[in-house]
Amino acid sequence: MFLPISGIKSGGFLPLFDNNSPGTCYRIGTKRNPLFYFKNPEEKMDNPSSQTSSAHSLPILGADLSSLPRSLDLGARYFDEAGAPADPLQLLKDWGVNYVRLRVWVDPANGVNDKSQTIRFAETVKARGMRLLIDFHYSDTWADPEHQVKPAAWAGHDFTRLQKDVYDHTRDVCSSLASAGLAPDMVQIGNEINPGMLLPDGSARDWEKLSALLKQGYEAAKACSSSIQVMLHVANAGDLAGTRAWYDGATSKGVLWDVMGLSYYSYWHGTLAAMRETVADARARYRRPVVIVETAYPFTLSENDGEKNSIHSAEQLSPNFPATPEGQAANLQAVIESARAGGAIGVFYWEPTWTAVKGNGWDPTNPDSGDQWENQALFGFDGRALPAIRKLIS
Repeated sequence: MFLPISGIKSGGFLPLFDNNSPGTCYRIGTKRNPLFYFKNPEEKMDNPSSQTSSAHSLPILGADLSSLPRSLDLGARYFDEAGAPADPLQLLKDWGVNYVRLRVWVDPANGVNDKSQTIRFAETVKARGMRLLIDFHYSDTWADPEHQVKPAAWAGHDFTRLQKDVYDHTRDVCSSLASAGLAPDMVQIGNEINPGMLLPDGSARDWEKLSALLKQGYEAAKACSSSIQVMLHVANAGDLAGTRAWYDGATSKGVLWDVMGLSYYSYWHGTLAAMRETVADARARYRRPVVIVETAYPFTLSENDGEKNSIHSAEQLSPNFPATPEGQAANLQAVIESARAGGAIGVFYWEPTWTAVKGNGWDPTNPDSGDQWENQALFGFDGRALPAIRKLIS
């Protein structure tokens, strides 16, 4: 939902379609910093190939690199396909990645993914000319469909105070980035918030309360900069009914957002056809752009750090996609093409650089934990780039 450029005199963005102005040029972004243009909403919604695009006709090709700063600090090494030492961020940019996603935890036990680390790495991202998506978890650790735990510092707060917490934290991180000349291009108000956020208070079973929290996040982001795009993110892009139910709930309570974010892992979330159908339905039903903001696939079932990986057996794999470098590449290509066919404007690969590095495991309270994800990175156990990276620019 976007106003025509002529309708915004300077900067800014308003979530509204002007369907009475066919042929008008529309944008996502701002005048000075557009993400892409298209002629009118009907052309964009019904003919995805009409978009100004990069790889696979997708304006946004992203990577969640939240673990990378820690990996580099601990001495992780990366190599291009020929085996030459390489800067992983530059490699990803060369392969077509134009957006970097960074998660933010409130007060993590090991300091990883906190505000200060995020600002430091955001400087590197912006210096490469890449765009920045900040993923607010509103927790001290992982937030996802099974976990939406309040930060320890907020645990005793009543609901009125929790609303202020969401606003203040969002505004603080955004403003700190902006003050450093690193304003995010997009932010997520919560991560995979199917069950809600800050449970039990912000449960999706009580949209009155959940909507109040989401509104505080939205208002804080826009107060930081009206050009920041606000994403609402849920998991399971293969579940059309569940996706509808969640966004219908948000709509019923007047929650505002600019971009819809969906996770899609083919081994968890169903067929590519189901994902494509959900994407197409969502963009048509809610008249907002859709991004597959998380996806990944294994190149092996082996582990490299002594800890069993999230995907570790053949029974977990998607049909027709073996856990091989070639299978990983084919899966990524299929996800990108199916998302584009459904009308999505972007795809993010989740943690392509999270190779096994001692001290950079999944548990911020346990420095000896493994990451459970090294077999889904886009770099092999030897640090060398895998064939899947070609699918980002093919």
